[in-house]
Amino acid sequence: MRFETGQLHLLLAMPPRFWAAFFALFLAGCAAGPPDTPYAAYRQADDLANTFLASLPGVYAKQLSGNLEMRNMTSRIDLPPGWQGTTGGEPGKLLEIVVLQGDLTIGDVRLSSGGYAYVPPGSIGFNLSTQNGAQVMYYLEDVDRLAMIQSPIILDTRLVEWQATETPGVTIKELRNDPGNGARTWLKRISPGASIPWQSSSADREGYLVTGEYQHSECLLGEVLTGPYTAGGYFNRPANTLNGGPESFATTESIWVLRERTVGVERLASACK
Repeated sequence: MRFETGQLHLLLAMPPRFWAAFFALFLAGCAAGPPDTPYAAYRQADDLANTFLASLPGVYAKQLSGNLEMRNMTSRIDLPPGWQGTTGGEPGKLLEIVVLQGDLTIGDVRLSSGGYAYVPPGSIGFNLSTQNGAQVMYYLEDVDRLAMIQSPIILDTRLVEWQATETPGVTIKELRNDPGNGARTWLKRISPGASIPWQSSSADREGYLVTGEYQHSECLLGEVLTGPYTAGGYFNRPANTLNGGPESFATTESIWVLRERTVGVERLASACK
């Protein structure tokens, strides 16, 4: 930017309080980021420090939520080319894996982007390997005694049909839906411009944005907080938290992987209040 001599003299003559206000606004703009929430929201995996998982030697992990010491966690992990390991067979723990990028062989099944595996507690475990490297979502948690799915699930989600929902422009793929405790894992695809109504779920819900650009609102004590998500974005929203609304929409086609640990009943609302 270039100033003429008269303009420069005018700026230099401005009182100190003008410059104080100017720099305060400048610094506030530079520091602006996603809205602050009392739970994980608008979290970006790439911004998190790397951690190591004892069960997966040589693997970097981005811990998105959970307790590493208790081995209850949601992580995004990067497997280097040629890596080999095992799912393990830890008593009382279930494991879910979603392949985001690359290739991952589980047992004798080779999965690529979109691959999914569920390993229930008590399983003997599967050998894991990757030829070219892989990035996967890795969910490890205590099992609910009401859970009824006792057999492993390994599937290529690309072979699963998208199902329409009551919201125009929104489709889903069910990956796991336990009839015992209602625990559920599914993919949700939102078309560009599709808007999400104000809604809440009776269960805690976590989500990871696999691809796309998306904007979403949280309703906290009657205040609307809106922020962006890009690929790698994550939230872990408590039960009965109102979210969505007219400012929640996809700017490009967006695909989420979503999970609830218990049965969740969705409720719609007319406004944030």
